[in-house]
Amino acid sequence: MPSATIGYARTSTVDQLAGLDAQLRDLEAAGCERVFKEQVSSVATRRPELERALEFIREGDTLVVTRLDRLARSMAHLVDLTGHLSRKGVALRVLNLNLDTATPTGKLMLNLMGSIAEFERELMLERQKEGIAKAKAEGKYKGRAPTARRKASEVRRLKAEGHTADAIVAKLGISRSSVFRILRSSSDPTAN
Repeated sequence: MPSATIGYARTSTVDQLAGLDAQLRDLEAAGCERVFKEQVSSVATRRPELERALEFIREGDTLVVTRLDRLARSMAHLVDLTGHLSRKGVALRVLNLNLDTATPTGKLMLNLMGSIAEFERELMLERQKEGIAKAKAEGKYKGRAPTARRKASEVRRLKAEGHTADAIVAKLGISRSSVFRILRSSSDPTAN
């Protein structure tokens, strides 16, 4: 059976359609015969299309991604994925790095790049935490306003008017659990 070039594309949200389209274009230009694509956060516990791609690829195939961060969420995850690919006899190509693990240099570069990417991400998260702490200390950062709590008086009023929890949910656009939490907190005997 001849070897195949398989692509994998991922964006974090539905709002990133242009990014997904660009990845698909680049993967097609790289000669991918089949592309698995999905829109799921990098921190998601499951990526069904990546799982399907890893199941689909065979010995001698090449998995192609446009960027390393589209594939792995951490260095540990990258090591797991490349180990899995290696055991299956599959090479990995990362287009923006011009990296191909079918070569010894490519394997070395992948490990170095993965370590650097993880280091950069940790630095970014550390700077973000410092920025939030500074903003909180200066009174400029309050976090997200709790939506349901702002509607507590409306929840109690609608319940007093005889509306069901489902009707309140539909009318105010808050979750059912929020409705019950508000009603319980007001010691309303009709909350249960």
